[in-house]
Amino acid sequence: MLTKAGATALDAARKKNVEAEVFLLYNRELSIELREARVETLKEAEEIGMGVRVLNHGRMGFAYSSDLSRAAILEVVDNAVSISNCMIADEYQCLVEPSQYYPPVSCFDQQIVDTMLEEKINLARASEKAARSFDKRIRMVEKSAYEDSHSITVIMNSNGLQASFAQNLAGIYIALVAQEEEDSQTGFAVKARRKITDLNPQQLGQEAASRAVRSLKARSMDSQCLPCVMEPYVATRFMGLLLPSLYGDAVLKGKSLWADKIGQPVASPLLQITDDGTLEDGLASAPFDGEGTPAQKNELIKDGLLQSYLYDNYSGRKAGRQSTGSGRRGSFRSLPAIGSSNLIISPGSLSPEQMIADIESGLLITEVMGMHTANPISGDFSLGACGILIKAGQLTRPVRGITIAGNLHQLLQNIEALGSDLRFYGAKAAPSIRFSQLSIGGE
Repeated sequence: MLTKAGATALDAARKKNVEAEVFLLYNRELSIELREARVETLKEAEEIGMGVRVLNHGRMGFAYSSDLSRAAILEVVDNAVSISNCMIADEYQCLVEPSQYYPPVSCFDQQIVDTMLEEKINLARASEKAARSFDKRIRMVEKSAYEDSHSITVIMNSNGLQASFAQNLAGIYIALVAQEEEDSQTGFAVKARRKITDLNPQQLGQEAASRAVRSLKARSMDSQCLPCVMEPYVATRFMGLLLPSLYGDAVLKGKSLWADKIGQPVASPLLQITDDGTLEDGLASAPFDGEGTPAQKNELIKDGLLQSYLYDNYSGRKAGRQSTGSGRRGSFRSLPAIGSSNLIISPGSLSPEQMIADIESGLLITEVMGMHTANPISGDFSLGACGILIKAGQLTRPVRGITIAGNLHQLLQNIEALGSDLRFYGAKAAPSIRFSQLSIGGE
């Protein structure tokens, strides 16, 4: 059905003497939410649609529809052509050429499809049971949830490109509250994987409970500069601040912290960052990106030196570079835009315990708030944070009501150790990271 709709759109575009790209998507999602081990909501939804980009002598127009009837397809093409007539010609606009090779990426698990609904509900229940048995101070499980999705993507264009793939994933989430006397703290954990057998709900429930319990009786601390260790979750949050500086369009606009720094040091020599669209079972793995460019592994930072930026087809042409397979498309309703696939900070060899063993006085950062306030162009940040004080190589008391502040460029220079505890949160992965110093604002 999708391929037939795409062919109809391409034929309509040909008759109007324009080039076209058709992006078609079918998506089905299942969402189950539990409260106190009882199913509170169960939703299943699906959508199907197409987005059409036309190139009319260098002028690009875009339109979309969730109706794949012939009449609707012809109307979408008409709308895209009408929009293109109002645009200015751009020599860098072009359609992707078909490739002879697309990497054989693993991104579909038949067991997700075959698993019965009650078994999926029990995965969420298992996380809640594990959380409650972890510590008697767990007072309430606000929500435990299971979700999965299944999608089929097809891309076709006037250059003869026709490529498709199916993917699915499953995930569980739990949010809870721990209480001791008058103090209460929240904890959460989330995990999404390509394989349903990799979810491990017991471990997830224990993790959420641990996050809540270890924060009980937290209070502020004195303002000072200290060595700090970021847990993997916090490190992946900072990766989101780092990303815009690696986008080719930001570099072209002069809005990247690392513009014109290829081959130059931008971080500690310990730092290695890759973006791998071909990673086995990676949540963002696919044989091709949102424009049809084959997926690839991109080395972004090696030994602290900047190696590459991420480009989609347009920004790559404008910069005189090849696309890095980084044209991301979240929906048939949107145009492709530069984005990462599986973004990974390579781990080191130290355990989390070894990371803090030689810190006389420091802070383990377990959570940050207000990441949206950070400036991705200058790299400046001032964020709310929570953590645990480190004294004589040991974790002591929990801390909250503090801020951490600095500049991303300087922070990356201050990396002095990387942990072996690589963790994926969505399509971003990082180990624990130790920094020589970080400014902490407290009492």
